[in-house]
Amino acid sequence: MTLPDKMKAMVLTGHGGLDRLEWREDMPVPHPAAGEVLIRVGASAVNNTDVNTRTGWYSKAVRGDTNSAAAIGYDGASDADGAWSGALSFPRIQGADCCGEIVAVGEEVASARIGERVLVRPMHRPAGGDEDALVTFGSERDGGFAEFTTVASEHALRIDSPLSDVELASFPCAFSTAEGMIQRARPGAERVLITGASGGVGSAAVQLAKRRGAHVTAVTSPAKADDLKALGADAILHRDDALPEGAFDVVLDLVGGPRWPTILNALAVRGRYVTSGAIAGPIVELDLRTLYLKDLTLIGSTRQDPRVFTDLVGYIERGEIRPVLAETYKLHDLHAAQEAFLEKAHMGKIGIEVAG
Repeated sequence: MTLPDKMKAMVLTGHGGLDRLEWREDMPVPHPAAGEVLIRVGASAVNNTDVNTRTGWYSKAVRGDTNSAAAIGYDGASDADGAWSGALSFPRIQGADCCGEIVAVGEEVASARIGERVLVRPMHRPAGGDEDALVTFGSERDGGFAEFTTVASEHALRIDSPLSDVELASFPCAFSTAEGMIQRARPGAERVLITGASGGVGSAAVQLAKRRGAHVTAVTSPAKADDLKALGADAILHRDDALPEGAFDVVLDLVGGPRWPTILNALAVRGRYVTSGAIAGPIVELDLRTLYLKDLTLIGSTRQDPRVFTDLVGYIERGEIRPVLAETYKLHDLHAAQEAFLEKAHMGKIGIEVAG
């Protein structure tokens, strides 16, 4: 196969508003280094982390919710530490999700991998790096908002599925985040509360908790209640409803913000709280008496054991989980896709078609 020298991509030129995402048709096609594969990207998807990285929301200088400056950024205030692992280098091709086909391999990778359909593990440790170091596809290295991308061979997992590329691309970031939270909390046939349940991670968590036999209560808006019940939610609480005290064994929280103390109060004695997001705001008030008198366990969930993603691929191939795709946009319409994402009127994921 003859590969082009140039490719189309949406390029992030710095932290800030949507204007920092620039459409380019002259980006060099990357070459796979030793141990890497080159992927022709079929599809990607939009995630909170794409928006948060663009704006620099991960900076300690930022205290507001994720929508507070999602369209305009923070005017340079977060440049020094605006990404997962601190300062981000630019230009950067974002896109934490990727489904595509391996079209070339670097040294030390078997040529038999060429032609494989793959999903990219979105979060992993760098090769030879400290085990606490973190690489996020589309943040610390270029991601799926381009026609071609590279990644270490071990992080491109073969997938055998009748689903389309854009359906498959809805899984990696959201479902691996949810699966990582669930593997940390280890819920069984218990009472689980999921906040932000209509989003990509939240709706994934509903499915993944149900496959473990949990009784799932989803927090959402009335307009999305029926969709979440169709995914498996046993009960619905609306966002402004009072949370019953001591009613849940596990809370999977993606929201944080001002209501955080009531979320913690909703846990039973020896309950487990897991967070992997704070869309309503990262700064919360903790009453230590609630923590120690109820013997609670608080868990942060970002780094993932490699089995999280390999398990996820197995669930997909066996048809145990299904994609929740609200809308699909072309890559060159990424601005419009992120604007739709920020309205939060959708359920699940917004897909990005790259090929074609």
